[in-house]
Amino acid sequence: MNPIRAITPLDGRYAAQVAGLADHLSEWALIKRRLQVEVEWLLEMAGCAEIADMRALTAAEQTLLRALVAQFDDAAALRVKQIERVTNHDVKAIEYYIRENLVGTSLEDVCEWVHFCCTSEDINNLSHALMLKGALRDEWLPQARALVDSVAALATETGGAPLLARTHGQLASPTTLGKELAVFVYRWRRQLRQLEAAEYLGKFNGAVGSYNAHAVAYPDADWQGISRRFVERLGLTHNPLTTQIEPHDYIAEIFHALVRFNTVTLDFDRDMWAYISLGVFRQKPVEGEVGSSTMPHKVNPINFENSEANIGVSSTLLEHLATKLPVSRLQRDLTDSSALRNLGPAIGHGIVGLRSAMRGLRQVAVDEDLLAAELDDAWEVLAEAVQTVMRKQGPGDAYERLKAFTRGRRITRADLRDFVSDLELPKDDKERLLTLTPAGYTGIASELVANIGCDITASTSST
Repeated sequence: MNPIRAITPLDGRYAAQVAGLADHLSEWALIKRRLQVEVEWLLEMAGCAEIADMRALTAAEQTLLRALVAQFDDAAALRVKQIERVTNHDVKAIEYYIRENLVGTSLEDVCEWVHFCCTSEDINNLSHALMLKGALRDEWLPQARALVDSVAALATETGGAPLLARTHGQLASPTTLGKELAVFVYRWRRQLRQLEAAEYLGKFNGAVGSYNAHAVAYPDADWQGISRRFVERLGLTHNPLTTQIEPHDYIAEIFHALVRFNTVTLDFDRDMWAYISLGVFRQKPVEGEVGSSTMPHKVNPINFENSEANIGVSSTLLEHLATKLPVSRLQRDLTDSSALRNLGPAIGHGIVGLRSAMRGLRQVAVDEDLLAAELDDAWEVLAEAVQTVMRKQGPGDAYERLKAFTRGRRITRADLRDFVSDLELPKDDKERLLTLTPAGYTGIASELVANIGCDITASTSST
């Protein structure tokens, strides 16, 4: 189908931006992961002495089995779908596909061992865990780290650039641009650490999670140990206690962390939009790009707006999945199966949002002249400094005097100097206030940026 006819933007307009996700979260990827789990289970049984009737496999036979996964392509996926049209069961179609490929080989005699003691959800839950783990590791995390590290670099570069702060949208005590950007970096990196340490759980215990068929077939086998070894060999964390389905609590934990990361990104997008609107950042025009169909001068902050929109869609889907997936009637219902098919859109829109924010970041430059001019026209913000120094000397009406002098008024440098000159303060305090400027009243903001410095290398090296 031509992408222009796609009904979702991820398959059409944004397809190139999320192309890598197809290897992890498409139906093709699900079929491949199911095939991998079935093959690895066959190999696991062949090497397990407790499953005495399953013969050992030669090195060549092991290679042949793993080649089914390594050489998996579109034609193989379509063949599985063709079988599914007959079985009307997607996991059983995988079993028949493997059997079909073993006929005529030395492995034909082990066909009955394919999917032995398995329920479909044994295969599915491990497949989804591998899919999600791969998608975040290979696609989402690199984009997230790239954005965070880029903002960290800009924060370091602008750590000492005075910025007129705004609380409630009104002028407030000055800060530095770098410190304000560093706040986002610190928040993002907390969520990244949690995501990087996430567990991906898997179960392999039969139709209702009690090893019923297993215990009948081989009553003396250590089925809990066998299950644990198999799940852990796939790089997952074994869940020993489940119903038919792995309860998906770990997915909810991961998705809630993604939502928190998205929320910080949304906050960043809106602040960048506001900074552009205020002129703190100038946008670099792109050759050939049009900002408005009728106003030729426009350079709009479309990348941050696009990021905000896609991050919002991502979080909405992630929040739904995080609260829906852990809830299943009795030993299981099928609602999780349908919901899990939306892993791609939930993570895909997040990636589009991250990429858009990165594009926006690359197209902005700090307007240092505007920052300086704004500060030089906002002497009233030093009222906090003056009343604080007055209060340490004891006058009980310091705050009220400054409130009457400054609230709702524009104060000039001369106005403030006259006010301070009339105060009864120690010489050093008075001189410090008389020489203070809005641009110089940033506290230790520039030093605070160093709190992200130790994380920059660590985050970059783990990409």
